[in-house]
Amino acid sequence: MTNRYAVLLRGINVGGHKKVPMAQLRALLTELGHGDAQTYLQSGNAVFTAAAGTGAGDERALGAELEQAIEKHFGFRVDCLVRSGPYLSAVADACPFPAAELEGKQLHVTFFSEPVGPERYASLDQGAFLPEEFRLGDRALYLYAPDGLGRSKLAEALARPALNKGIVGTTRNWNTVVKLVEMTRD
Repeated sequence: MTNRYAVLLRGINVGGHKKVPMAQLRALLTELGHGDAQTYLQSGNAVFTAAAGTGAGDERALGAELEQAIEKHFGFRVDCLVRSGPYLSAVADACPFPAAELEGKQLHVTFFSEPVGPERYASLDQGAFLPEEFRLGDRALYLYAPDGLGRSKLAEALARPALNKGIVGTTRNWNTVVKLVEMTRD
């Protein structure tokens, strides 16, 4: 039996830094024994299968395995968050914003390495950022930014190192989330 996963690489292929060609990422996943490796865009999204008994079911172990392989192959460390297909579907289904009514660039999900609680962001005055808003999931933060992420003052505030101490996060726009859900369906 195999399980489908998506891996989200943090901070690659941005501004010429930490270059990870997608063909090499697919080859690396295959070398690690994973099947049906596919990539989406150039920003560090891949989908693969893992056979039962090879770490399947353990997202953290699969992520650590890939982090080590990338460091060995490319010479730099990259945080890798692995999420199962059912988890990604659950994230999409739980979206607290009207995703069908919004443009993909207006809605984003930050995936975290650990569950996050409201106390982590209690110091932010959400009203000061309206109409931008965010809501928390278990290991996800949903961000509505009507003018896009690049112009979002709330996204900038949410990214402050003091608010994210001890966790890894990587953000994807809604179009990417939907595509990864599709790609990880059995």
